Amino acid sequence: MRNASQIERELLSPPGDTIQETIDVLGMSQAELAERMGRPKEKVNDIIKGREPVSTATAFQLEKVLGIPAGFWINREKEYRKALYEIEQKESYIQNNAWLQNFPVTQMKKLGWLPQATEKHILVDAILSFFGVASPEEWKRIYVDEEVSVAFRISLAHTQNPYAISAWLRMGELEAQKLNLALYNKKLFKESLEKVKQLAFEFPEDFAAKLQTICATAGVAVVYTPNLPKAPVSGASRWFHNRPLIQLSGRYKTDDHFWFTFFHEAGHILEHGKKDIFLENVAGTETDLKKEEEADRFAAKCLLKESEWTEILENAPYTESQLITFAQKFKTPVSAIIGRLQHQGLIAHSSGNHLRRKIELFG
Repeated sequence: MRNASQIERELLSPPGDTIQETIDVLGMSQAELAERMGRPKEKVNDIIKGREPVSTATAFQLEKVLGIPAGFWINREKEYRKALYEIEQKESYIQNNAWLQNFPVTQMKKLGWLPQATEKHILVDAILSFFGVASPEEWKRIYVDEEVSVAFRISLAHTQNPYAISAWLRMGELEAQKLNLALYNKKLFKESLEKVKQLAFEFPEDFAAKLQTICATAGVAVVYTPNLPKAPVSGASRWFHNRPLIQLSGRYKTDDHFWFTFFHEAGHILEHGKKDIFLENVAGTETDLKKEEEADRFAAKCLLKESEWTEILENAPYTESQLITFAQKFKTPVSAIIGRLQHQGLIAHSSGNHLRRKIELFG
């Protein structure tokens, strides 16, 4: 039984059909047409059967012999090739349905990353456009293959779901392209982290937009991307199109996690190479433990200077009011102090959690 694609191909009419119809009306054979055009009979037959395209030279020969403008034949050929390409693309998309099914399509539609379509070939085309690649093979080369690519130094091949993670990363790139960024200034970015700490302490309702503005002034893109199923990334940092990019998900929905993740990624930008990509909380990625520890220390120092942390340690045991006083004195979120004390086992993991402030980046 013929499928829809086969029927479309059979119904598609090449320019040669019109050539044949025209010479039939004139009572001219293909052999005579070839003679008048100065072309081998076999070549003319290939053109009529659609095996060979109507070139510009052929179009002008047909104009002279048949009296039909060259522009007509050029446009006829163009429309035929376009229609043929669309049929071939549909056939290719049908073959790539298995690839499509690996992506969290439902959630990507819900977030507006993909159109509300049900036709598989439309969704395949939409995902290719989303990633800015011509085929699934190019997506695989960029995001999965072990070879170093233009975009990444690591492969997502060993992660739980490279499809979802690559979609999350790509959305960050697309959002970053919308930002108005100054030229990157490392010194200015490092200095601006004091403003970010003040922002974390004050925690205004528009903190997310303010953080983007502060960083954009120093040439750093900060974007917020909701997590996808099977892509539990809390943060990522890398260089994209020669600009530093920090991508945050707000996964844990509390201010201490959010700010520590931001400063951690900022540490990667300031202290580590442009060819690295750092994904937080993603099993299966190559992890440079030394660089991760350096980024952790950087984040900790941004939120609390060493002298401030020493003063806190010297005043154990801790009361809630005392921790709030320290936060006010050092102009840092009280949750940052609580989180660090919990992490080091100096207070119970249940202590002070009500002082953490909720973060909802996406409503």
